[in-house]
Amino acid sequence: MDVLWKAGSVTVSGMFELWAAIPVGFMLQLPPVLIGIFSAVGAIISAGAVIFVGGSLRNWLLKRVENRSKRQGRMWQIWDKYGVVGLGLASPLLTGAPLGAAIGISLGAPTKKLMLWMSVGIIIWSALLTAGVAFGLLQFMVPETK
Repeated sequence: MDVLWKAGSVTVSGMFELWAAIPVGFMLQLPPVLIGIFSAVGAIISAGAVIFVGGSLRNWLLKRVENRSKRQGRMWQIWDKYGVVGLGLASPLLTGAPLGAAIGISLGAPTKKLMLWMSVGIIIWSALLTAGVAFGLLQFMVPETK
């Protein structure tokens, strides 16, 4: 039961922010593999919710950004240069999965393709960030000497 509570905490944290879920998992002392899996699952759930509820969200976002220039910001540059693939791979790290999904929807990205590339980006960044934290923590752990 304790592992389920910890896994749920990491998943919910991942739904809000991938960067937050990984340290939460380490603080709860979950194994790194489970941390990577549950943080990715949470981020994928939130991205999917935004993507598949995206029609009304897209209209709302377009009304809010109508007056702004469409060529500002890093995500706009990534979109112009790399399209859905670049947005999906970069946004989990740069903006977070839910906001990246919202940006993709607002730009008119096809939902299935956006979901695929957001999921791939989330999995890659979850694995890299989890491994980075795990190996970083190993540097601070001193082996016991007798």
